Amino acid sequence: MRYMATYDWMESVRNTNEWLGASARAFASYPAMHMTANPMFQWMEAWGTVTERTFQRMVVKPGWRLEYVSAEDDGRDHPVEIETIVERPFGDLIHFNVQDRKTKPRKVLLVAPMSGHYSTLLRRTVRSLLPDCEVYITDWHNARDIPVSAGKFDVEDYTMYLVDFMKEMGPDTHVIAVCQPVPLALAATAYLAEEDPTAQPASLTLIGGPVDPDAAATDVTDFGRRVTMGQLQETMIQRVGFKYPGVGRKVYPGLLQLASFMSMNAEMHSGAFMRQIGRVARGEAEDNDKHNKFYDEYLAVMDMTAEFYLSTVERVFKNRDIARNAFTVNGKLVDIGKITDVAVKIVEGEKDDISAPGQCLAALDLLTGVSEDRKAAHLEPGAGHYGIFAGKSWRNNIRPLVLNFIDANQRKKGRKAANTNAA
Repeated sequence: MRYMATYDWMESVRNTNEWLGASARAFASYPAMHMTANPMFQWMEAWGTVTERTFQRMVVKPGWRLEYVSAEDDGRDHPVEIETIVERPFGDLIHFNVQDRKTKPRKVLLVAPMSGHYSTLLRRTVRSLLPDCEVYITDWHNARDIPVSAGKFDVEDYTMYLVDFMKEMGPDTHVIAVCQPVPLALAATAYLAEEDPTAQPASLTLIGGPVDPDAAATDVTDFGRRVTMGQLQETMIQRVGFKYPGVGRKVYPGLLQLASFMSMNAEMHSGAFMRQIGRVARGEAEDNDKHNKFYDEYLAVMDMTAEFYLSTVERVFKNRDIARNAFTVNGKLVDIGKITDVAVKIVEGEKDDISAPGQCLAALDLLTGVSEDRKAAHLEPGAGHYGIFAGKSWRNNIRPLVLNFIDANQRKKGRKAANTNAA
């Protein structure tokens, strides 16, 4: 009950701050307040506007907002229909079905992180790929909305979800895994290599993920080393409150995750909000300006199951099961060296402070069964973590490289892929 009370208290704090923001905005905009020119009232109204929007973002999952896409083959805008291919309690496989266009040869599975944000964090990545690819994505659910009766969900369950999604899509699939799921996408492919070789994807593109967290230390990996599992259980895990379908489920709450994200760059975030308040006060801000577009997504957080969070910390970061090629699923060793018929490309950002250069690159040493001409790596100069999958670096440099890599490794008839230079 203590955990549940804490969860409800956090929700009340969020609701209170949202109410304070709305109240300040309403008070400052009251006609009597504008009878004299007083910058204080303008600033108070602006503070209320920004604060109210800030906390409203945390309530609802953002929409995909991908109604149309322009196709290169005919120059027309085509409607996009989002369809569920596989439906599961903790996450679905969805497809962005571009209507009335020729089917594109590249079939891409985007593996989205389950690390606090919704899969819509990859909206820009999806948008950039839609003109050239048939795009599918893992759409993870908010743990607070999943009844306890649905059971547990840990790193092994996540891996098996990926196995099932890859089987559903078939061997002509090109997997692009971003950040947290990179080591688990590698494990899922290795599982298929031994259990169902013909279901392996044609290629893996692994972007900024912690295959070996010890390869290059960051604040994230140092945190995993500093705290014990008992401390994490005590300080980070709470039970979902009574107002949600998942009441009683143990979770790592999205609000706590958001606090951790923002504390890493507290000065940058506080400065961004103060500047936005100033823009609103001066009438210079717009509803869809750069600040709002970024924070509408960044502040929308979801709870993850306690067992997924704790098993990720323990098995990926502390014990380094993937890095040591000692990861098991249902008690069976998943040998990454068994992967032989999949091309693999690594993408890292030079200034990535979440998964520093070297952490993802470690995957290539584990892939002892893949020939060197089917391995590739790219380090993007000057790019941070977000930039390598959704920013300017992705759009201008990395995306073309990934598409070329996919084209070079399309499945031929049967199981053999094109044996061309993977770089």
